[in-house]
Amino acid sequence: MYTFSNRLKIFAGILIVLGLLGVTYGFMNSHKTLDQVKEMLAAEASHGGHGDSHQTEEHVVKGGNDHSDNAHDTNSHGALEDAGHHSSTDAHHGDEHAKHVQHQIHNRPWSALYVAAFFFMMIALGVLAFYAIQFAAQAGWSPLLFRVMEGITYYLLPGAIIVLAIAMMAGDHIFVWMNPDMVNPESEHFDKLVAGKSGWLNSTGFLIRGIIFIAGWSIYRFFARKFSLAQDEAAAGDNSNFKKSFRIAAGFLVFFIYTESMMSWDWIMSVDPHWFSTLFGWYVFASMFVSGITVIALITIYLKSKGLLPQVNDSHIHDLAKFMFGISIFWTYLWFSQFMLIWYSNIPEEVTYFVTRIEDYKLPFFGMVAMNFIFPLLLLMNSDYKRIPWFVVMAGVVILAGHYLDIFNMIMPATVGDRWFIGVPEIGSILLFAGLFLLLVFYAISKAPLTAKGNPFVKESEHFHY
Repeated sequence: MYTFSNRLKIFAGILIVLGLLGVTYGFMNSHKTLDQVKEMLAAEASHGGHGDSHQTEEHVVKGGNDHSDNAHDTNSHGALEDAGHHSSTDAHHGDEHAKHVQHQIHNRPWSALYVAAFFFMMIALGVLAFYAIQFAAQAGWSPLLFRVMEGITYYLLPGAIIVLAIAMMAGDHIFVWMNPDMVNPESEHFDKLVAGKSGWLNSTGFLIRGIIFIAGWSIYRFFARKFSLAQDEAAAGDNSNFKKSFRIAAGFLVFFIYTESMMSWDWIMSVDPHWFSTLFGWYVFASMFVSGITVIALITIYLKSKGLLPQVNDSHIHDLAKFMFGISIFWTYLWFSQFMLIWYSNIPEEVTYFVTRIEDYKLPFFGMVAMNFIFPLLLLMNSDYKRIPWFVVMAGVVILAGHYLDIFNMIMPATVGDRWFIGVPEIGSILLFAGLFLLLVFYAISKAPLTAKGNPFVKESEHFHY
């Protein structure tokens, strides 16, 4: 039986407090007035930053400092009128640009919070899918890890509710289609494409679908945990609760495949409603699946280091590391398939998704690929390395960081554009949800014996060797 140590509780609490401070600072620092934004853009332009300084200087030289002999000819009044017209037009464009940048700055803390909330939620959801697969496949190697998986999935309900709540509260700070002007034909912000999708992309439907997703996942998790604990108390030879677990796991996986895809469309892809990918649901699934399996491995290794789970051996760690390696390759296959097909076809409404990320997010975009593919490939290809706990932990930390960047790359370009930075709001959000995740997961792990002794395959798991 695991006891939730005070030291770990304090550590989780410190993370939550530091995270709250960082998130609060992020929101406070984002409330910049239009004049402050204009000053910032002017400073950037003068230093060759985000502003288009060369274009501005060129315009000033050509339009404002013409000392040629023809400057005072008979057309001088017309020239002055044109200059005045261009000046007012430039001022209007400057104001519009400043407003756009102001909106991006306001979006940043919401987006940082949303990215971190979704990342930790998807870990729990990925573990729930992996757990259901073990029951549906009647796997014999994994029952010793079931209590760890059940503990991680405890985070799913509160984590998913938080994600949905942030989405609804943020509104068009994250999801531009939530702006009513975009579907109002009389508004200057009317968007015909978004209006055409309003039958699906509307706040009411978004909320209802989100509640259905969360309810379905949570109901399965509740009954799976209930039957798992009940099986421990069952009489010898009574496997009725295990059979129930098998049946509901098979049904849940069908529900999961559909709802995970729709969740990916709603909660991530719709941040950029002009873009779509028929592969996107699988792509997000691969990211959540490998992240979830990685966290199972990390927590299992941590518990073993505390003298718990003595019957979990190197072969169990090896198999978890094999999944980490294999799903990393699967994720890369999906990433490249989506990227290559869109890039090669070069259809404007599709390829702009990657153009934006390559131009403005070059480091996180390509760094993510290195962390999620090259690093696991080099570290975990060797079978012997998969049995070394510290090696698996090192690989796992990089994989998790890489998939956080993956979610970052999915959300940020559509909400903050080139105003991104991994600073206080982003780090604060990670700390906040990391602390909450640790607090809830280890609380759940401490509430039941660490071995699912009633599972009919537990003996096979105890003697599992590869």
